[in-house]
Amino acid sequence: MQLIQQNPDIHAYLASDEAIDHWHPLVQETADTLWSDTGDAYSYAKAAFEFVRDTIPHSADSGDPRVSWRASDVLATRNGICYAKSHALAALLRAQGIPAALCYQRLTEDDGTAPAVHGLVAVRLPGAEAWSRIDPRGNKPGVDAWFSLDRERLAFPVRPELGETDYPELHAAPHPAALKALQQSADRPELWRNLPTAL
Repeated sequence: MQLIQQNPDIHAYLASDEAIDHWHPLVQETADTLWSDTGDAYSYAKAAFEFVRDTIPHSADSGDPRVSWRASDVLATRNGICYAKSHALAALLRAQGIPAALCYQRLTEDDGTAPAVHGLVAVRLPGAEAWSRIDPRGNKPGVDAWFSLDRERLAFPVRPELGETDYPELHAAPHPAALKALQQSADRPELWRNLPTAL
């Protein structure tokens, strides 16, 4: 699949906004700590990915009913669904000058029912000519996502026969449908009802 930058200006994928608030002191502090433990862009990006994947539980796995959507809140509460965890990873990458995009998939249950949009991240390391998608959702039995730039190791490879799809667009800011679901849900049960089924 050919990934498509929605904005041709790479600097758009370094910007901060209300969800990817990489200017926030907690995001900066976390990014500085991870950078000091690594020291180069590749190692930092891998460490940031593993930090979000492994130390911030997906709220569906943990049972946490809280809904976080700002990157700083995700880091503070150590909680979030795929969209929120993607905001956190994008913020950590951008905080160290690494372009990061938000991207999405349409997934279903094993019988093709209950479609929902899943969020993940694309990264473009300095000197790289291409973007690479990575999925910080969090591993569990049946989900095994890894940091890989040459071959995708996503949480959910799509199954076209079930109507699933990869959306090729690389968004500089969260998709409005995903952000609206997060912002307008008081708790995770309500969020589950509000998840977009397609983009």
